[in-house]
Amino acid sequence: MSYLLPTLTKKGEVDSIIRDTIDKVLVLRFGRSSDAVCLQLDDILSKSSRDVSKFASIALVDVNSEDIQAYLKYFDITLMPSTVFFFNAHHMKMDSGTADHTKWIGAFHRKQDFIDVVEAIYRGAMKGKLIVTCPLPAERIPKFQLLYKDL
Repeated sequence: MSYLLPTLTKKGEVDSIIRDTIDKVLVLRFGRSSDAVCLQLDDILSKSSRDVSKFASIALVDVNSEDIQAYLKYFDITLMPSTVFFFNAHHMKMDSGTADHTKWIGAFHRKQDFIDVVEAIYRGAMKGKLIVTCPLPAERIPKFQLLYKDL
């Protein structure tokens, strides 16, 4: 289903969509079209795109592109898929009880989970907040372990 959503492969395309998406949440999914978890998330995103179209835009970012590597370093994207949210060119963060508030790592369990998260980000952004609390219960938030090397 990833063919239904725009796929960005160049840094300029990502810069442009971040800069030009006004008064909507921009959802960028960083991942690979060959990864099973990315395909699961793409299915949820494409099925949800019409439901959130009034307050959100969704795009896929291909991490295999050399041009995109600057974003992978900037957002510290090492686990796939990672979903990053923006509103009016501001990076939106979400406190989901994990150590990383800058992105959502993994796939959403259900379509409604994704819609709830995007709606919470939109409502918080409209109130001027840059970080919002995740509306999902803890059992539906993917868990992962942060590993630090060379400390």
